[in-house]
Amino acid sequence: MIIEYDRKYDEQIKDLLVELQNYLIDIDDWHTQIPLPEYRENIFKIDINKVKKQDGKIYLSTEDNVVNGLIIGIVEEKDEIDKLTNDCAKTGSVIELIVKNDIRGNGIGKYLLERMEEYFKSINCKRINIEVFEPNKKGLNFYEKNDYIIRDMIVSKKI
Repeated sequence: MIIEYDRKYDEQIKDLLVELQNYLIDIDDWHTQIPLPEYRENIFKIDINKVKKQDGKIYLSTEDNVVNGLIIGIVEEKDEIDKLTNDCAKTGSVIELIVKNDIRGNGIGKYLLERMEEYFKSINCKRINIEVFEPNKKGLNFYEKNDYIIRDMIVSKKI
C-alpha cells in the first residue's frame, strides 16, 4: 500500500536511509562514501527540511505497518545561473527512492515513482530530475526502464 508520510514511521524511514547509504558504500569502487555515526539522524532532518521548504512530498510503501519502500521528492530551487541559462520550467526532483533490498524487483519502486510523478504533475512541474550515483547500475537501469534518460553528467577523475 502506498501512503503519504506519517511521523509514526520516522524510525523505519531512518533505517531505510541507512540501508541505501550502506548499499552505496558497498558499490563505491573509489571508497569515497563513508558511514558517519550521525548520518542516520542528520540525513533524515535534511530531507524533511527540504520537503517542508521546497513543496515536497514523501510517500511510503507499507505492509502490515512495516515500511518497505519510500520516495522523497521536492521542487527544485532555481539559482541565478539557472535563470540566465535555461527556461526555468518548474522541475521536480526525486532526492530519495529506496526499496528494501530483500524485496526489490516486486514493483514497489515503480509504484512509488508513479505516485511521485502524479504529484509533480498535479503541481505543474514540467520535468523530473533524479541524481544517480554512477556505480549504481541497478538504479540507472530501473530509471531507464521507467522512461528516464541521462541529460546531465558529472565526470570525475580520482587524483
